[in-house]
Amino acid sequence: MSYLLGVVLFALAILISVSLHEAGHMLTAKAFGMKVTRYFVGFGPTLWSFKRGETEYGIKGIPLGGFCKIVGMTPQDDDVEPGDEKRAMWRYPVWKRTIVMSAGSITHFALALIALWIIAVSVGLPNPKFPSTEAGFRAEPAVIAIAPCVVVENAARACESGDPASPAEKAQLKSGDRITAVNGKPVSTWGDMLDVVRATPPGTATVAYVRDGNPAEARVDLASVQRPPLGDPKGATSAVSALGVALSPSTPARVEYGPVAAFGATADFTGTMAVQTAHAMQRIPQKVPALWSAITGSERDMDTPISVVGATRLGGEAVENNAWLVFFMLFVSLNFFIGVFNLLPLLPLDGGHIAIAWFERARSWLYARIGRTDPGRVDYLKLMPVTYAVILIGGAFTLLTVTADVINPITLFSR
Repeated sequence: MSYLLGVVLFALAILISVSLHEAGHMLTAKAFGMKVTRYFVGFGPTLWSFKRGETEYGIKGIPLGGFCKIVGMTPQDDDVEPGDEKRAMWRYPVWKRTIVMSAGSITHFALALIALWIIAVSVGLPNPKFPSTEAGFRAEPAVIAIAPCVVVENAARACESGDPASPAEKAQLKSGDRITAVNGKPVSTWGDMLDVVRATPPGTATVAYVRDGNPAEARVDLASVQRPPLGDPKGATSAVSALGVALSPSTPARVEYGPVAAFGATADFTGTMAVQTAHAMQRIPQKVPALWSAITGSERDMDTPISVVGATRLGGEAVENNAWLVFFMLFVSLNFFIGVFNLLPLLPLDGGHIAIAWFERARSWLYARIGRTDPGRVDYLKLMPVTYAVILIGGAFTLLTVTADVINPITLFSR
């Protein structure tokens, strides 16, 4: 039930985000005097609506987005009634049209920033100094955190009944202890400890450690587990020893901020997220074969794109595992990605309309400087083949990601 609740909550959060996206278009258009005739949440048959002024508001039967109708978005639109010619959107200055068309993405960015600020002051944002690579983790001091159990098979899952207890806990080691040697072999870093423990046969071993500045030793019965080689998570597994501990990093994974400092931290994190989003979008064409492989039976690559369906499933998993921070970070990431994606200079995206508006402006300026007649507005009808191509490619990619998310979804938690 908690999984289903998470799915419903995340789907509702997406629906609200998209509805606010369209509200951003509507409100800015109305503020500039453009005529907005319809604003609806959802698609398909109308379930309920009312009219206030010149705009009809309502709810449609299929809750998969929303839309608003601004009169005269292009010169080729035939929805302009007599007397409304001056209110057609395409007749307004380019800067006003830019604000209206970018308002949807700005809404997504605002939702992401507000959520990030709340996270920063409540539970904290990821610490930029926290190790982010395997080499970084291996260089950390060998300070341990006791694991609740030992998972014998090579699986990233929570402890279950029947899993053996942590050998370190049974030997009365404690979280915060710093391991200094195993069977007389000195270790100074987490990487050293992993190497030495794995190279030690399962069974009784002497572990030297420091607790509160005092050195001590413990006799530990090392467990035998199946693991791939260090640095090669997809390599063949073999039997190695395990101490039943995790790394306790010297730097906290998250940092909480005060209300004022949270603004700067939110801006820094947003900048990092922008770079990561740009890199992720650049890698999308490279990930298509991996998506197809996931559909046809191969293991799903965690770095492949996900659809709204996949994000919603992850939201359900987060709630099921009481990981509300993951839920809200998914909400932040999705809103930020949608905001960026909508600004791509491609029709029918908002960014495509913005790009055409500024192209017209630049072309008119250039023709005026060289003494040539202004060629006027771009004929959108001539761009329809390109628009259809974008829709076809985008639709095919969406179908591919949705299929992968249904058949072979990415999971963050074992279920």
